Amino acid sequence: MIRILVAYATMSGSTAEVAQVVGEEIAKSGYQVDVLPLSRVKGLEAYDGVVVGGPMIMGWHRAALRFLRQHRKVLQRMPWAAFVVAMSLTQTGETGVENALVTVDDKLPRPPQKEGRLNFRERYARLTNYLRPILQAARPARPASIGVFGGRLEYGRLKWWAVLFAMLIIQAPPGERRNWPAIRAWAAELPTLFGA
Repeated sequence: MIRILVAYATMSGSTAEVAQVVGEEIAKSGYQVDVLPLSRVKGLEAYDGVVVGGPMIMGWHRAALRFLRQHRKVLQRMPWAAFVVAMSLTQTGETGVENALVTVDDKLPRPPQKEGRLNFRERYARLTNYLRPILQAARPARPASIGVFGGRLEYGRLKWWAVLFAMLIIQAPPGERRNWPAIRAWAAELPTLFGA
């Protein structure tokens, strides 16, 4: 039986819930799926494919980037995908980064305040800025797909520095932005992309 790992980093539990749903969708194809926090992953030898997820706060979660760097040689030999949860994404017309197959939740991007001129927050929240570090961390391994989805922000569940960053830099209001149908649709395509 094909065995897939869905591994995730999380700040307050929101990404863990997304990882669980991704795992459920992949399992519908008959795969055996393990959904684990990155801290519990000991190796990738037992798996035929990997999905790595993390939140976007001051960049993609450092543990997720570290995981990709650590396992880049193994990821060259197996299909893998990544997902990002974020509270903000600037609508710039970008549809991909470095020829990677990217799916963006169409409810997430917001147009810039001034057309043709991005402020600091809007420049930070561009698709390229979000995804290029992920691709660089895994290089030369290439993902089968990257999903970019809205997240959930609860200030009371974050560390003080993450709250300051979200409030002052990203200016993201707290709330729920996860689009479960979009997340499920992306995850349901992964078995095909993984070569089922």
